[in-house]
Amino acid sequence: MLKNAPYKFSEFESMSIQYGNCDSLVNKYDSKTGDYQYLNRADSLVKMKLHLSKDDLLYLHRKAADLGFWDFPVDETGDSVKAGAKQPVRYIIEFKYQRKSKKVVFDTNFDGDIRLIDANLGVIKEINQVLNKVEGDQKK
Repeated sequence: MLKNAPYKFSEFESMSIQYGNCDSLVNKYDSKTGDYQYLNRADSLVKMKLHLSKDDLLYLHRKAADLGFWDFPVDETGDSVKAGAKQPVRYIIEFKYQRKSKKVVFDTNFDGDIRLIDANLGVIKEINQVLNKVEGDQKK
């Protein structure tokens, strides 16, 4: 079954994530260029180069597969924001392969199956954990 999977790690090219308020996705990472920027707790924009190892990328590829990322709908945007409600966070996650790519747009106010929402949050959590780990290792 794995040999016939549409997304093979041997054909992996890059992974990217962008997130923030729907109108400004200021937090970004692209594994192809290593460009990484995010707003820290003091609302300062931090920019750096962060290159993930092949093992890190393989881990993310496998986690995405385990969580069913390849079967996620492409558009998981939420309804309009109600007056006084907190702005939802929008995530755009993309895995690029030689023959195929998968891009998912997910809003935190997406009103879908709770299992799908949890799976999206799982992919986001895994990506952030790897980025934080590699950034921490780089600072040592």
